[in-house]
Amino acid sequence: MTVFFTADTHFGDHRTINISRRPFASTAEMNETLIARWNAVVAPGDTVWHLGDVARRPADVAALLARLNGTKHLLRGNNDPEDTLAAPGWASTGDYAELTLDDHRLVLCHYPFRSWNGQHRRAINLHGHSHGRLKPMPRQFDVGTDVHDFAPVTLSDLLRT
Repeated sequence: MTVFFTADTHFGDHRTINISRRPFASTAEMNETLIARWNAVVAPGDTVWHLGDVARRPADVAALLARLNGTKHLLRGNNDPEDTLAAPGWASTGDYAELTLDDHRLVLCHYPFRSWNGQHRRAINLHGHSHGRLKPMPRQFDVGTDVHDFAPVTLSDLLRT
């Protein structure tokens, strides 16, 4: 089992194509590319932490999750209403999480922090929200799809950058 991270998929949101200058002619093309790239790297037995801003329409979330490989956990973004969290297909939902993976302590949230729990003890902050526009800090990584060729990313991939 591999653990992946992603954020800011914004399925079905035409505004994100323009604002983030995504290379898609339509939301349908964007959605299909995001799904294909997710499923190309994530196997059914893998785990994905989605750090927020899933989709424009909460009513679409359950069908999208059914098409995406892996066990999926959601940490709410600013564009995720209660109906997105309530959609069937999430193994868990919340606003913030801390976990240990491969001997690394991780602090996960949709929002990037200026400081975070364990920062001075080598903890790593994974976030979304900024669509690659925020200057990185040591041990802080944007896991958003705009930064990672529209696919989820592993911790080992992040640490190699």
